[in-house]
Amino acid sequence: MTGMQNDAPLTLKKLETEMKLRGFSKQTSKMYLFYNTKFLEYIKKPPEAVDEDDMKEYLAHKMSDHSLSNASISLIKASLKFFYAEILGKNLTLIKTPKASKKLPVVLTRQEIRDLLDNTENSKHRLLIELLYSTGLRLSECVNLKYSDLDLNDGIGWVRMGKGAKDRIFIISGMFKKDLLEYKDKSGADGKGYIFSMNGKKMSPRGIQHAIKKAAKRAGIEKDVHVHTLRHSFATHLLEDGVDIRKIQTLLGHANLQTTQIYTQVSSEEIKKIKSPLDML
Repeated sequence: MTGMQNDAPLTLKKLETEMKLRGFSKQTSKMYLFYNTKFLEYIKKPPEAVDEDDMKEYLAHKMSDHSLSNASISLIKASLKFFYAEILGKNLTLIKTPKASKKLPVVLTRQEIRDLLDNTENSKHRLLIELLYSTGLRLSECVNLKYSDLDLNDGIGWVRMGKGAKDRIFIISGMFKKDLLEYKDKSGADGKGYIFSMNGKKMSPRGIQHAIKKAAKRAGIEKDVHVHTLRHSFATHLLEDGVDIRKIQTLLGHANLQTTQIYTQVSSEEIKKIKSPLDML
């Protein structure tokens, strides 16, 4: 136990440093450190003494917690594997765990989007929903968006250092542009700094999620609505409108086309257009 107490903080510091150097997101780094810390507390060994059987024992222990999804188990496994294989250089064979279930994302209909906007009384929150649905931005990207990232004349904006530390372009809708300028005039905003701010500080992710949940409840939408639901709806509706999937991939900032292709499975409107072979006889 003493060895673990002496060695673990130093070795975990190496993990933290390596993740910074590789450009891991804050959330990923936080989860990797959390799970590796919990693993060492459970196994009661210094990191250098850990072996594959220890990992299997811990993963089996976590899998007995039925509140954890397969995706969570996969994340724990990835956290441990990165630390012990990449940082400590241990030769690990692939530890088998259940695959993360591939659930289809929740998507709002166009009418539900209208209802959501119509039932949002706060002008800033309405603007927020307009932006998320019209651009497909992620929550972190929306939180960090500044007026200087928008080119309203050209109808485009830029995500600065998005996921994977990449900049990317997004489209600005005419309705959002009009409402943003009205909001700016009414609120007396100087057009500098963060677009969504409270007392000079950027709006918190929790505040944004709460605003959307509140609007959905007021609109009587029973689906589980959050920021990513608007991103899913953006991609699905573009696909239904005939926009090429590779352009949607670029707008969403997906590194891999396979990630975007899930929307081809979601689009119920496209499925409805298919005629049954029975009716073609």
